Amino acid sequence: MTSVPGTNRPVWQAESTHPDLLPALKESLSQVMDPEIRLNILQLGLVRDLTIDNGMAVIKMILTTPFCPYGPALLEMTRQKAEEALKMPVRVDFDMEMWDFSMMEEGLGGDWGLF
Repeated sequence: MTSVPGTNRPVWQAESTHPDLLPALKESLSQVMDPEIRLNILQLGLVRDLTIDNGMAVIKMILTTPFCPYGPALLEMTRQKAEEALKMPVRVDFDMEMWDFSMMEEGLGGDWGLF
């Protein structure tokens, strides 16, 4: 999996197919905060992919832990914020890829003495 230069975030498929929609989406998703870690889902690297096809968006998302008590709320808030920004139906697919600190935006792990 390749990452966006200067970040640890993977390249989303929609970056090549619908780049014009991404600024509004990123702004909207930056409002979805993990209530325990106090960082947003983009900073944490939880959005692993975004595809847009036939007027429907699909976000592939993970959680910091598979049994996160806030997981259902984070997934639903992500869907709502994405629909607001993209102005189309959005489905959020929960993926079981294991999250680790290296998925965070570069430089953020330093606050915890990790990088």
